[in-house]
Amino acid sequence: MKKILILFGGNSTEHYISCKSAKCILENIDRKNYDVTSAGINLDNAWYIYNDDIECLETGDWIEKNVSKIDNIIEFLQKFDVIFPIIHGSNGEDGRLQGMLDLFNIKYVGCRTTSSAIGMDKIFSKYVFEKLNIPQVKYVSFENNINIKNIIKNLKFPMIVKPANGGSSIGISKANNKKELNRAIETAKKYDSKIIIEEFIKARELEIAVLEDKELIISEPGEILSGNEWYDYDAKYYNDNSRTIIPTDIPKDIIKQIKEYAKKAFIGLNAKGLSRIDFFYKPETKEIFINEINTLPGFTTISMYPKLMENEKISYKKLITKLIENA
Repeated sequence: MKKILILFGGNSTEHYISCKSAKCILENIDRKNYDVTSAGINLDNAWYIYNDDIECLETGDWIEKNVSKIDNIIEFLQKFDVIFPIIHGSNGEDGRLQGMLDLFNIKYVGCRTTSSAIGMDKIFSKYVFEKLNIPQVKYVSFENNINIKNIIKNLKFPMIVKPANGGSSIGISKANNKKELNRAIETAKKYDSKIIIEEFIKARELEIAVLEDKELIISEPGEILSGNEWYDYDAKYYNDNSRTIIPTDIPKDIIKQIKEYAKKAFIGLNAKGLSRIDFFYKPETKEIFINEINTLPGFTTISMYPKLMENEKISYKKLITKLIENA
């Protein structure tokens, strides 16, 4: 019986989202075939063995419930056949954790060091998409020295301002004028010194799930219908009016093109295991733009990635098994 470690938490802004993903995995993993242990990393970056009180993951107070601290992290990790890291955001999704696991030849689920790092950094991933000739929304990027005049010269309002590294739309704002642009940049700088500013476009938001099995499984696209003006953090996690549609009603030729772009992005980034790749589609012009690749997408039972795979006849439980067996 394989020994599996579910690793969750982390000291990023996405700590609690990671806990929600871990809760769902622990509730659905095949315990008849796997000897499952879980471990969490708290906001101070301390590691603890977690004794499976699944419910308190939902409330975020897991650190107060039946845990014991891990002193020798590498020695602990080497006890397992496969690590399933479900740590979203910095330190867990950006190649740092993956690099440590690679260094000690520890098997794990998901993308490897380089593809994780590039996928997490929206500026670097844009460079890759550019090289692959995948269309993108017009953008500018900055690190430290941000020139407002240059931004306004090159882009039209409204604009979307993002920290280059991050997820779940944390630190992202929409700017309709110069005053709001300055405010949005200051917000983004709280999360990263590297900033991306894009022209805001009215478009349908589509997402593709990619699973590396014996061959690449590329899902039909799902559509995000945001309860807010755009798909910000509130719309993702709190607005009950936000919903997803799987499958979509977009034309077959557009679906085919989006799936081709998704495959090209996954292979071009040398991604492994899984990724969710997001696109914009403008029906009036039939334009498709890649938005980003998420190398460790949200993994709750209602997250888009598992739902897209369910539409491909791969259940949540079976999906977990496939990812572990293909690690």
